[in-house]
Parts: sequence; C-alpha cells; structure tokens
Amino acid sequence: MLVMGILNLTPDSFADGGRHNSYEAGVAHGLEMIAEGVDIIDVGGESTRPGADRISVDEELSRVLPVIRKLAETGIPISIDTMRAQIAREAVIAGASIINDVSGGLADPDMFHTVADLQVPYILMHWRGQSKEMNSKAIYEDVVADVIAELKPQIDKALAAGVPKEKLIIDPGLGFAKDSDHNWSILNNLEVFKSLGFPVLIGASRKRFLGGATPDERENATIELTKKLAPQGIWGVRVHSVKPHVDAIAGK
Repeated sequence: MLVMGILNLTPDSFADGGRHNSYEAGVAHGLEMIAEGVDIIDVGGESTRPGADRISVDEELSRVLPVIRKLAETGIPISIDTMRAQIAREAVIAGASIINDVSGGLADPDMFHTVADLQVPYILMHWRGQSKEMNSKAIYEDVVADVIAELKPQIDKALAAGVPKEKLIIDPGLGFAKDSDHNWSILNNLEVFKSLGFPVLIGASRKRFLGGATPDERENATIELTKKLAPQGIWGVRVHSVKPHVDAIAGK
C-alpha cells in the first residue's frame, strides 16, 4: 500500500492550515516527507474543506507550480490536487506525474480530455458539489450503492475520452458530501469498490468522522485506520504525516 503525503499550500486547511503556506515551507515539508519514505507527494493549492471559498486560477498556479518544479528535481512522484484542467496541465509540465481530481471530472468539462492528452495516472473521486454546498448533499438511500452508481458514469466518461483504464484510480471521497455513518459504511465495504477493477485510494486523514477535536487526536485514529487498511489490497492512503503510516504499513 502506497503512502501519499499531503502537501497543502493553503492558509485555511483544518489539519495543517498555514504551516506550509509559502514556497520555502512547502519545499521543506516535501523534502521531510521524502526523508520519511513517502511514495507520492500530493501538492494542492486550493482548500476543499467544507465551506471553503474557491480561489482564482492565477492564485492556484502561483502556489503550486514553484513547489512542484523544485520537488520534481528529487525524482519523487508528485500528484497535483486540483479540479481544474488548466492547473493539471501546467502542473504536469512543471513535473507532476499524477492528477488527483476530487471532483472526479465534474468541476471542469475539459478535465478528462486533458488527462487523456497528458497520459498520466488520474485519481477520480466521488463528488457531489463544491465545498460551500457539499454538506447539504449528504443524503443517500444506500451510500455504497449510490456512490458506486455515481462513480460509474464518470469512469465511463473518462475512458471514452481516452484515459487508459490502467491509469485510472478511484477514490470513494470520504468526507465529501458524506456524514460519519456514510464514511464508515464505505470503509466497511471496500471490497465493493475494489470489484470495479481499479486501484482504490483512501483519503481519511484527520477527518471529522474519526473523532477527536484536534488534528493530533484525529491523527492517532488515522494511523489505526491505516493499519486496518494495509492488508486489504488498497492501492494507497492519502495522509498528512508520513512516517507513522509507513511504519504502520510495515507492521512496526
């Protein structure tokens, strides 16, 4: 199971808001994650926490591109966490080699064709709407069946646009238009998601449904979850701290 380390170049993330909100701090944290054994660094310039405001394309580019260029020099795989096709393209030109789109292609109609043109791995997440509105959309008849039913058309569109099947990774979108019970139902039924035939990424790190009022309290729960996921054939976990999860996967 791979460890994808989160590099938030944003001032307003709950989990690590502002800590790496500069070129120097972002690069330093990336190098720290590499030293701790990270497999992929996921660079994001726009917060997707509930209620977050969107930023401009120029602001997003200015946050992510310099850091990507510098970290790409190390040879570590870098993913760009963005919902915008333009950002995805510029990031890959700068040295990113994976696109992580939390909107699963719904936020930008050009995304799938851009990914197909770039021929890089693409992480397609289940999503129902922007941060301002997603909490109101957490209504399901059967969350596992509904999420699968909503992922399938996006998968089909991606493949039809020319995204190679072997480059597609899916993410059930824990915490995105989902309450605590929804998240746990998904985690207890990961075999259903794996049965779609694509690698599965899980992004649970420090999210509210894990309990605890502080990032540190939620981190301990995230590590325990990684231990449970490690033997289940999951492709990767997206996490804020690298070494504890590398150790958890190794059984240390």
